[in-house]
Amino acid sequence: MLKKNLEQLGRNVGGFVTTAGRITMLLGWTCVYAFVPPVKFKNIFKQMEFVGVQSLFVVILTGMFTGMVLALQGYNALKRFGAESLVGPTVALSMARELGPVLTGLMVTGRAGSAMATELGTMRVTEQIDALFTMGVNPVKYLVSPRVIAGICMFPLLTVITDFVGVVGGYLVGVKLLGINQGVYIGRTIDFVQINDIFTGLTKSLMFGLITTLVACYYGFYTTGGAEGVGRAATSSVVLSSVLILVSDYLMSSMMA
Repeated sequence: MLKKNLEQLGRNVGGFVTTAGRITMLLGWTCVYAFVPPVKFKNIFKQMEFVGVQSLFVVILTGMFTGMVLALQGYNALKRFGAESLVGPTVALSMARELGPVLTGLMVTGRAGSAMATELGTMRVTEQIDALFTMGVNPVKYLVSPRVIAGICMFPLLTVITDFVGVVGGYLVGVKLLGINQGVYIGRTIDFVQINDIFTGLTKSLMFGLITTLVACYYGFYTTGGAEGVGRAATSSVVLSSVLILVSDYLMSSMMA
C-alpha cells in the first residue's frame, strides 16, 4: 500500500512539473513570436472581439448585481454602527480592488477560456495544428500569441466596465432603494477611493488575462485522446485558471497592500 501511494505521489509530482514546464515554455515562445514580424493584427483584433465584446453582457450583468448586493449587505452591516454613509466607499473599493478584476477573470474564464481550449483542442485532435507545421506556419505565433495578447489587452477594459457598472448598481440600491443621501453617498465615495485603488485592480486584471488565455491555450495545444480529451482540456483549463486567479489575487493583494 505504501509503495502504491508513493508511486501515485511521484506521478502527481511528475505531472505537475511537466505541466509547469510546458506552460513556462509556451509563455516564452508566445512572448518571442508576439514581436516577430509579420504581426497578424487581423488575428489579434478577431480574438479581442471574441474575448472582449462578446463578454460584455455577462460582465455587465455580473458587475451590476454584485454592486447591488454589496450595497444591500453593506448597508445592513454598517447601519448597526451608524455608518450608513460609508456604503458608497465600501462598494467602490470592493469593486475596484478585488471583486471587479476577480469576477471578471472568473466569468471570462468560463466563457472565453473554455472556448479557446475547446477550439485548439479540436484543431489538435483533427491534426489541423500538424497541418500548420507542414505548411510552414508556426502554430504558436498563429494560434497562441493573438489570444494571449487579446486577453492582456481586453481584461483591463472589461474590469473597468465591471467596476463602473458595480458602482452604478450600488448607487441605485443605496440611494434610490435604501434612501441614503445622494450627496453624501457620492461625496464619501470620491473622498475614500484613490487612483491607486483603481490601478491595483487593473494590474491584477492584466495578470488574470495572461493566466486565462495562456492556460486555455496550453490545454488546447496539448490535447490528446480525441473528443473526450477535448472535453477534459476545456474542464481542466477552467479549473486551473480559476484556481490560479484566486491564488495570484491573494499574492498580488499582499504585495500591493
